[in-house]
Amino acid sequence: MENKNYAIESNDLSIHYGTFTAVKGVSLKIERQKITAIIGPSGCGKSTLLRSFNRMNDFVPSCRVTGELMLQGQNLYGKDVDPVEVRRKIGMVFQKPNPFPKSIYENIAWGARINGFKGKMDELVEQSLRAAALWDEVKDKLHESAYALSGGQQQRLCIARTIAIQPEIILMDEPASALDPISTLRIEELMQELKKNYTILIVTHNMQQAARASDYTAMMMIDDERAGGVIEFADTKKIFTRPSDKRTEDYVTGRFG
Repeated sequence: MENKNYAIESNDLSIHYGTFTAVKGVSLKIERQKITAIIGPSGCGKSTLLRSFNRMNDFVPSCRVTGELMLQGQNLYGKDVDPVEVRRKIGMVFQKPNPFPKSIYENIAWGARINGFKGKMDELVEQSLRAAALWDEVKDKLHESAYALSGGQQQRLCIARTIAIQPEIILMDEPASALDPISTLRIEELMQELKKNYTILIVTHNMQQAARASDYTAMMMIDDERAGGVIEFADTKKIFTRPSDKRTEDYVTGRFG
């Protein structure tokens, strides 16, 4: 019987580039309306795994995914699944803020429009910007270029743009790594608000951020064949205070490498 608390589940998910296996045998149950952090050393496949959750890896010609990724009882890698629809349900915020070369308003409206939104656009733009804690800062300059915003504001705009297409899950790939400490804190506070309505998966190299912001943590490590895999998955407090695997302990305490 499927546990309704799980937003998405991977079963023995592996990601291959040609003959090379980058990520091997990942099985995770991601709980609904929680923040799950993926941590681990550079090159262990964190971003590769994250991008597989909304089929962003499809854009790499040599990439092949085996195993299952289940959303509402459907394998997202099934033959009859439309990857565009997958990306509507599972939005993504990238490491570097990437607003479109358009106005603040059009950054929000454009994605909603191409996804067939038929409601009141002004209301959707305002709701999305409010949800991203940006409305009060931009409400008087909606028709100015998004490039005029600061880095932290641009990242919140990208989050608002993701929210506007009304996804169920939001993926965040190092969303604060290019930001200053104050902007980073704003993003973390925003994540706590967003999880009331969305399931969030975040890749971060910042241990303090993972410890502060997430409910669950998946620890990834590279094996002898250079493939990344999840070696431990538990609630964040346990990962950072009582990890089961010595490699996790070495990594979160800074002894690794």
